[in-house]
Formats: sequence, structure tokens, C-alpha cells
Amino acid sequence: MDRSGEAACVNGPDPHPTCGKPGEAPKITVIDYDDQSYHEVEVKDVAECFPFKQKPTVTWINIDGLHQVDVLEKLGSCYGIHPLVLEDILTDQRPKVEDYDDYIFIVLKMLYYNENGDDTLGDTKIDVDQVSMILGPNFIISFKEKEVDVFNPLRDRLRMARGRIRKQGADYLAYSMMDSIVDHYFVIMERLGERFEELEDMVVANPEPGILPTIYNLKRDMLFMRKSVWPLREAISRLQRTDSHLVSETTKIYLRDVYDHTIR
Repeated sequence: MDRSGEAACVNGPDPHPTCGKPGEAPKITVIDYDDQSYHEVEVKDVAECFPFKQKPTVTWINIDGLHQVDVLEKLGSCYGIHPLVLEDILTDQRPKVEDYDDYIFIVLKMLYYNENGDDTLGDTKIDVDQVSMILGPNFIISFKEKEVDVFNPLRDRLRMARGRIRKQGADYLAYSMMDSIVDHYFVIMERLGERFEELEDMVVANPEPGILPTIYNLKRDMLFMRKSVWPLREAISRLQRTDSHLVSETTKIYLRDVYDHTIR
């Protein structure tokens, strides 16, 4: 990858919100497992991830903070990731799934409910973070900007070997990550519903003119969430229908369940 990726990050039409901080080192964590073993470590140098490529176990490499282009370049060189994919990781993308034969590139939007947002002042209650994933035969590499995410319960399942996750392959881990993201959409829907009920009570008890902008901002958040779900549904549907050898028929059944959740 040449420096055009860095230029796209800084000057592109839809830049990543905070990618222009080259002085900040990303947080890189590695989880390597199978049904009998589990290893989790935070590494300082991305080169420490490379030996995991040849292992028969499943490896999940997660990078929080997309500030250093050279980290992506090194990963791309080791795992054979196309330069255009690396550029997409650095720029704001619509949720999508792209099959590159040796790996599948997945882009999703992770939504958060911002408890500190003041919708009476026009602040949105919904924050968004792009999650990019590279799904290979025995590995997943995920990239996101914020360190806070919805994957912590998934990590706990891996540590405690709960459920079937440690007995399945990397495609099942990808499904589990997508399922975690979609499930959190329901959490946000519940929070927005509670906020809507609060506003209803305010309108009945004390219908002040200042409530109108708050209602408008809530409506804007609901429309934003709806617009986020449509491309997410398309991406999951495409992964469910893929003929890639990287996604088993068993995992496709679980993906169908996630797709049903997006419809709801």
C-alpha cells in the first residue's frame, strides 16, 4: 500500500472521524484458541502477530485505533491483503461484503447510545464506529477506532469456553461478532423507546415549546438507525448467500438468524 491510503484518510470525501493522529499507537490484542487451548495477549509490535498465521488454531487479531498506516501495511504484506482493502479500512464505508477468494472483507457499523448527549442542544444520542473485518481460513483481523465496543461478552465466552464457539472455525467467530453488533441495535432501540416515552410524559404534563427540538432530534436518531440497518441487512444477506469455501453451511444457518434480526 502506498501513501495514497494515508491521503484518503486525511483528505477523502468521507474520512474516518479520528484517523489523523499518527502519534498515537494502536492497541493490538491477539486471541488464539481451539477447543482445548486459549491464549490472549496484547502486543506492542504488529510483527508479533505474524507467527499466528501458520498455526492451525483460530486467531483473532483486533486493532483499536487506525492512526498508523505502517501497521496496516505490515499486516497487508503478511496476510496478502489487497491495497484497496487497506484504503477502505481507513475511510468511511457503507456496510458491505467483498470476496477476495483467500479472504472475505466485511465492513459493518457499530452503534452506541450516548448517555451524555444532550438532545435539547441538538446533540445526537447515537455514536457510530466502523468495524472492518478480514475473514481468512483460520483467522479474523478486525479494525475499529474506539476501544469501547460490544465484543466484551464475546471475549468472555471465548475465555470461559461457553457454548460452541471454541469448537468452531473463524467463520463462526465472524458470525458471533456480527451477531453482537446486531444485538446491540436492539439495546439502542430500547433506549430510544424509553426516551420517546419520557417525551410523551413531558408533553402531557408540561408542553413547553422547547420540547419540539428534542422530539425532532429523537426522530433524526431513529431515521439514522433505520438507514444504518438497511445496508447492514444487505451485507449479512450477501455473506449468507456466498459460495466461498471460507463460510461453512452450518455457519450460514446462524447468519440467517442474524439476518432475521435485522428485519425485525
